[in-house]
Amino acid sequence: MSSTETTVTGAVDAPADAAAASAASISSRRAPRRLRDAWIALAGLAAVFLFEMLDNSILTVALPTIGRELHASTTALQWVTGAYAVVFGGLMLAFGAVADRFGRRRLMVIGLVLLALSSLATVFVQTPAELIAVRLAMGVAAAMTTPGSMALAFRLFGDDALRVRAINVISTVGLVGLAIGPTAGGLVLGVAPWQVLLLVNVPVAALAIVGILLGVERDRAAELHRDPIDVLGALLGTATITLALVAPTLFVSAFGPVDAAGASSGHGSSGHAAAAHAAASSVAPWMPWAATAAALACAALFVVRQRTARHPLLDLSLLAHPLVSSGLAFKAAATLATAGLGYLVTLQLQLDYGWPPALAALGMLPQVVVLIAGGAAIRPLMQRLGLDRMAWMSAAAVVVGLAVYALLGHLGYPFIALALVLVAAGMRVVGVVAGTNVMRGLPESRSTIGAALADTAGEVTNGVGIAVVGTILAGLFTGSLTAGHWTAAQTGQFHTAVQLGGGALALIAGLLVAAGFVQASRGRAAAATDASASASTSTNGTGNGTGTDTGTGTD
Repeated sequence: MSSTETTVTGAVDAPADAAAASAASISSRRAPRRLRDAWIALAGLAAVFLFEMLDNSILTVALPTIGRELHASTTALQWVTGAYAVVFGGLMLAFGAVADRFGRRRLMVIGLVLLALSSLATVFVQTPAELIAVRLAMGVAAAMTTPGSMALAFRLFGDDALRVRAINVISTVGLVGLAIGPTAGGLVLGVAPWQVLLLVNVPVAALAIVGILLGVERDRAAELHRDPIDVLGALLGTATITLALVAPTLFVSAFGPVDAAGASSGHGSSGHAAAAHAAASSVAPWMPWAATAAALACAALFVVRQRTARHPLLDLSLLAHPLVSSGLAFKAAATLATAGLGYLVTLQLQLDYGWPPALAALGMLPQVVVLIAGGAAIRPLMQRLGLDRMAWMSAAAVVVGLAVYALLGHLGYPFIALALVLVAAGMRVVGVVAGTNVMRGLPESRSTIGAALADTAGEVTNGVGIAVVGTILAGLFTGSLTAGHWTAAQTGQFHTAVQLGGGALALIAGLLVAAGFVQASRGRAAAATDASASASTSTNGTGNGTGTDTGTGTD
């Protein structure tokens, strides 16, 4: 057996051993026998996931309004949405490790208190920088709370069927939050200021705290790790993710147009334009290249550290398991598509079509309907088509939806609606497939860090999706996006950016899906080989026994 096969086999066996230990632990807690018996805990955990997904999308529809009221540049608007994802993704693994040692329940409550306080600070925001700071604090709170929601839901029940149903309930609530975010945000903007969109986190946090304190028992000492945290690994991982998401923004600031009239109008000599750009931008040309090089260096050091550390932050051997790697790839592709497409469509409907926020929110309804209603169709479709075929179809729908938007989205809203439906349908199924595969491929003792890993993949690609389309848009569009009227040239530039942005998202998502297919195929091939070898051994043993019995009977 090769070393790779040994790694995969060990990763498959580990969850079974851990699950047995977990079942014994849960039985001593008087595990609920029905889903409704744990409704208080599930309500609290679902509220945590709702906040995380809602915050990913609810501000998107308000970006033009925020840009006008706070006089924010294109880059600042990108960071209003991206700062949350950068911090969330960067700190997820670190807080996952902390939760497994310090206590999942305790860390979640602390994070929820931070969420409520940072949301209340929104009423004092006067500048784009202050809003970005609030979003950073919310990202920290999300990193502290989200990984534990799935892990605690898994620990609530001793029966696998109930575990799957509980995780599906929480995931559904989160997807509903992701889906209704732009729509709810647009409707709220019609009657209230944009600050209300973040203040809604306060009652959500209160509901989550009550549900967790009343419905979830404290972590027992035997259920927590005593290994020291890999602080250096956590710092390197956080730096890698942060720098990887900062670099595109720095490229735009250094080389792309800025919102100053003299620097971005395109008039005058190239020397004057360069001088104006240098005066308007505080980012030197070497900074984005330095950030890219630093991200690559930190990534290399992180891998070396995890391979050599006695107690690594992330056991890299787990990533070799086909179920884990394919699940992460599928989730990354779906999240990238949803985030990037939502960002572009919202700007297109309001700024290009001139729709008010409420009407633009209604324009996102096809996505909302599919994400909410699609959950009921998942189980019968999987029973009829099988998990593998559903994975292929849903992943293909995501890529096709992005391609439709890139090629036809500039022709009219019907094509935009078609793209939203295809991506939402794929996202709904891929989310289930990805979560199932990752949890199946990880030992239960790594449940929190495993959930953190899956959420990190989603958050990083969420930020990457926004960074990619934001970079393309800022690089092609001259002038201010939030100006009241566009020239014919600016409209053409926006349409070009939509096509290139959608095409870039389709390409990246396609590569991720292809990687997931390759890993899933490896897993199926390895499983088939093991099954064949087991059947062959069983047949040989049966044949020998039959021959012996026959001979004895003849005598």
